[in-house]
Amino acid sequence: MSEEIKKHNYSADSIQALEGMEHVRMRPSMYIGDVGIRGLHHLVYEVVDNSIDEAMAGHCDKIDVIINENGSITTNDNGRGIPIDIHKKEGVSALEVVMTKIGAGGKFDKDSYKVSGGLHGVGVSVVNALSIHTHVRVFKNGQIWEQEYKQGKPLYPVKPTEKTELYGTEVTFLPDPEIFQDSVEYKFETLANRLRELAYLNKGIKISITDHRQKDENGESLREEFYSEEGLKEFIRFMDETREPLIGDVISMEGEKNDIPVEVAMIYNNSYAENLHSYVNNINTHEGGTHLSGFRRGLTSTLKKYADSSGLLDKLKFEVAGDDFREGLTAIVSVKVANPQFEGQTKTKLGNREVSSAVSQSVSEMLEIYLEENPNDAKTIVQKVILAAQARHAAKKAREMVQRKTVMSGGGLPGKLSDCSEEDPEKCEVFLVEGDSAGGTAKQGRDREFQAILPLRGKILNVEKAMQHRVFENEEIKNIYTALGVTVGTEEDSKALNLSKLRYHKIVIMCDADVDGSHIATLILTFFYRYMKELIEAGHIYIATPPLYLIKKGNRKRYAWSEKERDEIVQEYKTSVSVQRYKGLGEMNAEQLWDTTMNPQHRILRQVTVDNSGEADRVFSMLMGDEVPPRREFIEKNAIYANIDA
Repeated sequence: MSEEIKKHNYSADSIQALEGMEHVRMRPSMYIGDVGIRGLHHLVYEVVDNSIDEAMAGHCDKIDVIINENGSITTNDNGRGIPIDIHKKEGVSALEVVMTKIGAGGKFDKDSYKVSGGLHGVGVSVVNALSIHTHVRVFKNGQIWEQEYKQGKPLYPVKPTEKTELYGTEVTFLPDPEIFQDSVEYKFETLANRLRELAYLNKGIKISITDHRQKDENGESLREEFYSEEGLKEFIRFMDETREPLIGDVISMEGEKNDIPVEVAMIYNNSYAENLHSYVNNINTHEGGTHLSGFRRGLTSTLKKYADSSGLLDKLKFEVAGDDFREGLTAIVSVKVANPQFEGQTKTKLGNREVSSAVSQSVSEMLEIYLEENPNDAKTIVQKVILAAQARHAAKKAREMVQRKTVMSGGGLPGKLSDCSEEDPEKCEVFLVEGDSAGGTAKQGRDREFQAILPLRGKILNVEKAMQHRVFENEEIKNIYTALGVTVGTEEDSKALNLSKLRYHKIVIMCDADVDGSHIATLILTFFYRYMKELIEAGHIYIATPPLYLIKKGNRKRYAWSEKERDEIVQEYKTSVSVQRYKGLGEMNAEQLWDTTMNPQHRILRQVTVDNSGEADRVFSMLMGDEVPPRREFIEKNAIYANIDA
């Protein structure tokens, strides 16, 4: 068989079974990260990744995801279809091997897929194992082939059903509530955000999501469709839609260096944030890696060379640092790597050394051409860099003030902080409380052994619209840094956070359950996301959930956290019921605040996580930026959730 024919022959011989899957149901977190909401949605991504791999190999241009009324998920594509012929080693259909053997798939056969989006090749077999019921239909060779499974075990051999001219694969699965005990309910927005991202990263592929549980204004099932002709250029415009651009258009390039496909898009805006997003084979590498370091090196060296030759830096009295070139920059780096090596805490940091030079060269060539052809934009970028350098210099002085500790100031802790007696950070938690009044109540109600209280006066600075030195000069923000015990800033990265002396492993934002409280919580979250993102990534940030209502009947009393819960309790009590709406934490006494919001036995804490960094960046920019219309639209769309989750 010739190499050319072999390359396009996707059959049972392409499928390699690496190991059994008996541990999947016993240790699901080893395979999908966790069994919470994130792991539940990861099941969909695993199945969609197979379709994306088909698309990346040039065999698929349409992918549909459907949330069915019973909560199951159906995905289908128009790819080649999973092979259905007999696998020589296993003695059963290759479809059954793919669905029931861990690590079985064409991704391990270099002739089938040059690159693949799956991190560990666990794929659809894990989805099958963690589902009550799975039904697969393969459209191939003029026939529909199907097989069903219960908790990963086949109910019958692969069998042909009706005739068809179509090609592709359809997978329907219902997650097992024994595994996903918190919830088996899929969130439309979460899935839509990831599918939108995939459409931008793989231009020319039409991806849709339909939710039969929800209806639109026309009474039709809720549906969104994503398609991109320009790829990352459109992705950048989408992410930066609420920011004011400083240059005429997105700077972009697409090509191949050292057999590594590289795609880069970037633009400068008038913000003070640096927003870099990187992907390897469609995987969001939020810990960065060699491709991101290559981008930074290429950007810095090329811009510095241009700035030096332009003479614009001559009057600057100090050196320009690397992150000065990235202030106000939104950029996306996407590479395709045949054998990616991942490192880091969550295995999303690329380690392939050869990728760094490929990206660096690509970025240098792209920028050199752009700067030469767009002298006005080039001058604007360099002027932005000079302002960033001046602000960094001022911020360095402000940081030094924040971090300077003296004996006179009692070890440097803020005077407002009511600390706890426990010294083990893993056992300690600090509540950032809105206002002195609520702070006073919290101090009375807390457990002094492990709970600390830091009252914050009013609304903290909106860091989305503030220069870096203004952030470090802000009194409330200085108190947060000092209370937490973290230090910030290195020569390489002026915002780098050192968590080695973090004093609390639970940092809880506790604000009033009203519009003002929600705004203050969002301001604090924006600060953490922009300046202490490492705390979010390490799982240290939480939001307290005070009740909205107190319902009384005689000596009986119960709390409600939503209107629905309130109505159910009122219905249960029936008559002589009094309902109190809490407008703020200050309306509760210390005992009530402890019982409902601070007691680990009864409280509801929501951990802050970032599932999609691009979407998080866009939302923070929209909520805290200058553009009013998109903010209003977002609030109107999410108003019901904002009320419930306030």
